This record gives sequence, structure tokens and C-alpha cells, in this order.
Amino acid sequence: MVAFTDALRQGNGATALFFRLAPLVLKPGCVAQGSKKILLVEDNNEVRELLALFMTRLGYKVFEAATGLKAIDLASTVQPNLIIMDLRLPEMNGTETTARLKANPSTRDIPLLVITGYAAGIDTRRALDAGAAEILHKPIDVTRLSNVLRRYLSTRTTKRRASKKSAFNK
Repeated sequence: MVAFTDALRQGNGATALFFRLAPLVLKPGCVAQGSKKILLVEDNNEVRELLALFMTRLGYKVFEAATGLKAIDLASTVQPNLIIMDLRLPEMNGTETTARLKANPSTRDIPLLVITGYAAGIDTRRALDAGAAEILHKPIDVTRLSNVLRRYLSTRTTKRRASKKSAFNK
């Protein structure tokens, strides 16, 4: 499997290489149904661009933030179905941003996935403790990412979360 960092190492051809790889995971029935929204929080412009292009190609509506503060603002406004967050961010790290999003009643129920180059350890443990649902380690494999997105954004999964949320609020 070719990972995002392998594509980035290709330099200016990274986007072209990426689009040659994307059809490999776009099997029939794989494209997102409806307009599920993803908030992508990543400070590295190249990585953010590649991830956003990939998720858009899968049929998702992607909103982008390069800082934790921008992510908090966008999450409250956009109300995405999923948040994907890097841990190493300027101004406020991903763990603190995750904690703030999970403390806010308007964003606490949005599933949040962390993408990180950190090895499993104290940083990833803190992210999980702050409320992250899952950790994805860089380099990110596009097939695995596609499967994870489908798992969190399938109609069945989002309906199940909505019914749990409404049952809790009764």
C-alpha cells in the first residue's frame, strides 16, 4: 500500500500521484451517499490538501482548519458528522482542542478521530482520554482511511448515534 507520506515525497507530482491512487479505493458502492460533512484539522498544508482531496473524491463535504481555535469555531458552525484532527497544531494542540470540543454540548457527540505521526504512547493516550474515538497513525493508508470513514459515516452508524442521542435527551 502506498501511504500519504510516500505521495508527499514525490514533490510537485504528489497530487497527480494521489489521484492515480484514489481510484484503487473507489470501488462500486464505496462513494459516500448524501452529503456527510467532515472537519479536517491539520496544520501541514500539503497533508491537509491531500486528505481533503481524497475525502472529497469519496463524496464527502470537507471543511478545513489549520489550527485548533479555527477547528472549534468551524465545528460549532458547521456541525460536521466527523472530525479528523492532527495532534501537533499551532496555538492549541490537538489534545486540548479535542477536550474543548468534547466539553461543548453542541460538539461533544461528534465522533473525533486523531491522525498523528506520534508513536503510541502518552500523547495518544491523552488524546483518547480527551475524547478521541480512534487514533490513526501516519503514514495513513488510503484503503484503511476509506474503511474508517465508511464505518463512522455510514447511514446506519449515524442513525444509531442519533437515536442514542435522542433517547438520552428524553
